[in-house]
Amino acid sequence: MNDDVRNIVLGVIAAGISAALGWLTRTYLWKRKLRRKQAFFGLPENSESLLVVNRDAGGTELAVHRYDVFALLELSALIKGCGANAQVVTQDAAQQGFGERTEFCVGGPGSNRRMLAHMSVMLPGVRVNVDPEPGPDRGAFQIGSERYRMEAGVTEYVLLARITAGPSRPVFLFCGQRAITNQAATRYLARNHERLARKHGNGSFVLLLKVVNSQAYGPDVVELVADVTRAAQTPLPSPEPSADSASSTTRPARS
Repeated sequence: MNDDVRNIVLGVIAAGISAALGWLTRTYLWKRKLRRKQAFFGLPENSESLLVVNRDAGGTELAVHRYDVFALLELSALIKGCGANAQVVTQDAAQQGFGERTEFCVGGPGSNRRMLAHMSVMLPGVRVNVDPEPGPDRGAFQIGSERYRMEAGVTEYVLLARITAGPSRPVFLFCGQRAITNQAATRYLARNHERLARKHGNGSFVLLLKVVNSQAYGPDVVELVADVTRAAQTPLPSPEPSADSASSTTRPARS
């Protein structure tokens, strides 16, 4: 074998080794990234998860708002990316505890009984005005001593929470003032889950997000207002009943 042939053979071998090492490195990094993603979402390979959908607050009992459908699609892509499976159930059919399977619960407490139950147990420091009558406080959030009112289509708020209890699987809550804010929160999670995992690890957090000018930008322009984990998990004092509210409890309900 002359020198030229030997150099060619050595070059091919070196190229092959370099390509193999590059492939192994990329595979290792991809698997490590996938494991971190699976750990954050509590979704190991072939595991089961639960997607709890609310009903359209302005529609019939079985209707689902189109923005909530879009939110479910965003979450389904995340779940599939972890190699896991999802079961979609309506808010009144999810009659089970939490922790056995990762759960993604979409919608405010006024249209999602499951969300109402989760918030009363996990987020006692949050109150949501679910009064259907028009008014400045309709849909407003009270978190600790702060109140966040919405201006429909201009400034709206949504809570994005990851709640865990010990070694159990996490529950993700997407509690928005309007359906489009639910989709905004799921999209925010999809885009920022790596950063959130680095900051919060696999623990609990509650974030207050602001959706800016949704009538023009849809669910795409989202700002982080604050990490409200401590305030959201600290029970609010019981409101003092006023004379009017006390008397109103004795009035017969209108038919």
